[in-house]
Amino acid sequence: MTVTVGVLALQGDVREHVHALESVGAHAVPVRRQRELDAVDALVIPGGESTTIDKLLRAFELFGPLQERLRAGMPAYGSCAGMILLADRVLGGIEGQQTLGGVDVTVRRNAFGRQVESFETDLDIAGIDGPVHGVFIRAPWVEEVGPAASVLARVESGPAAGRIVAVRQGSLLVTSFHPEVTGDTRVHQLFVEIVRDTL
Repeated sequence: MTVTVGVLALQGDVREHVHALESVGAHAVPVRRQRELDAVDALVIPGGESTTIDKLLRAFELFGPLQERLRAGMPAYGSCAGMILLADRVLGGIEGQQTLGGVDVTVRRNAFGRQVESFETDLDIAGIDGPVHGVFIRAPWVEEVGPAASVLARVESGPAAGRIVAVRQGSLLVTSFHPEVTGDTRVHQLFVEIVRDTL
């Protein structure tokens, strides 16, 4: 079964996510308008600047329709800024910043530091065989996880050891890191399997 997965195309690594999704058998399309959102089975929210994406969602009149689809059970995957937008609670946000919500976590924005403090490390992710190379760019981390959500991965070593960087709640998946930039499509494969399971 081919699933149609939208990639929110307001900011971030849109082409890279589209390519990764296509390579694991999904039909991937950019989403900028409600009619495009209405036509997809699921959505990827890429990295970028969470405050900017929040403003653009409202400018494109997508915030309300997207939140409704999420509350109705549409699967979604958020990487980096996408994690922040799918979190129920955010620390370090700017005044007036909103999230779409859906994942019962508290996320700290820019938790790993500035751009110059970006780093890479291998991660063990529940549901994926073998280590996954994680690229962290001004990334958030998860400070608290509510009872409905499950931790899939933590940083294993270094100054951020123990920090939660991947979480799943039902058909929602979030990661602090950017799997779309590594050429490893296993996180996208996991998400497409989640989408197929909901249809």
